[in-house]
Amino acid sequence: MGCIKKALIVGGGIGGLAAAVAMRQKGVEVDLVEIKKEWTVVGVGIIQPSNALRALSHIGLAQQCIDNGWPFEGWQLFDNNGVLLGEVPTPKAENSDCPPNNGITRPILHSLLSEAAIDLGVSIQLGASVESIDQSVESALVTFTDGRQASYDLVVGADGVYSKVRDLVFGHTELKFVGQAVWRFITARPKEMRWGGIYYGKNNKVGLVPLSEELMYLFLVTSEPGNPRKPNDQLHTLLREQLSDYTGLVGRLAEELKDASQVVYKPIEELFVEGSWCRERVVLIGDAAHASSPHLAAGASMALEDAVLLAQLVDESEDLQEALKVYNERRQPRCRNVSDACAKLVKTELQEWAGEPLSHEPGQVFAGALQDLARPY
Repeated sequence: MGCIKKALIVGGGIGGLAAAVAMRQKGVEVDLVEIKKEWTVVGVGIIQPSNALRALSHIGLAQQCIDNGWPFEGWQLFDNNGVLLGEVPTPKAENSDCPPNNGITRPILHSLLSEAAIDLGVSIQLGASVESIDQSVESALVTFTDGRQASYDLVVGADGVYSKVRDLVFGHTELKFVGQAVWRFITARPKEMRWGGIYYGKNNKVGLVPLSEELMYLFLVTSEPGNPRKPNDQLHTLLREQLSDYTGLVGRLAEELKDASQVVYKPIEELFVEGSWCRERVVLIGDAAHASSPHLAAGASMALEDAVLLAQLVDESEDLQEALKVYNERRQPRCRNVSDACAKLVKTELQEWAGEPLSHEPGQVFAGALQDLARPY
């Protein structure tokens, strides 16, 4: 039977939409509110490791992502001149037939998730969020920003790093700038490119991620002491300057940067909510609870795992508090491991670029984290 009949999902990103789909598939009535007035997606592409695809397979969307993306086996490592240094295959997730990785554009992924939610009858309202949440033994009474009120058995905060649900129920958690930023732009994929590529420069690193037969995206990770503001109309010029140390394929890609609108620039910030992620009838998932750097490409996969497991637990249990207790116990250690591994990778990169002794061996941290992610969640 399950322990809830009606749920509110706050946030229409990857985690929120996945939770909406997963709960509707379990027979739960689901409302979803998204503060944006239109479905707009920030970013260019996303890496779906095998554990993300494993979670998506539980809601029937893994194969659609693969069909609309580019599955690949792992990562080729290069120096700044494009000389191949080695290959690192990515382990497949246990209990899954999905490929080790899949690259897909964010708009396509968002469309697949939102279309599935709509087809299943999720009630979606754009341009709205929560104003207050008043909890009782029987329900959570939600007042929305447009003045409406409604009662729910469960409220899921999937509203990202600036979560209103988190601030209302769990208190404020400060975002921490890690000292790095990531630059991204989308471009044509060379036909010979079959794997993802990582290129190591003197003071930064470049990644190339295949997205489809025609497309890939480039990301650049840089050290940004003090988190300086970048003029939006100069992003293409600034990125081209950052890539001046590279020759070969990356050097040629830098020449394609002609317009600032091609580039997405984002300082890397992290947070981890201490204590329980569950308060009576409210629960946090995804970046609202745990946002790490993108060094393991694990942000979306962790949100997907949160969403799918939460739906499973509330469906299998007749007691909501017991279901939420198990969710918390299973998700917190796994997400903490990801956050800690990402923090170690950030630290070693900053140390290496500054010419300092490394506090961790990055290859071992990366390989160990990938093995952990392949295990069941």
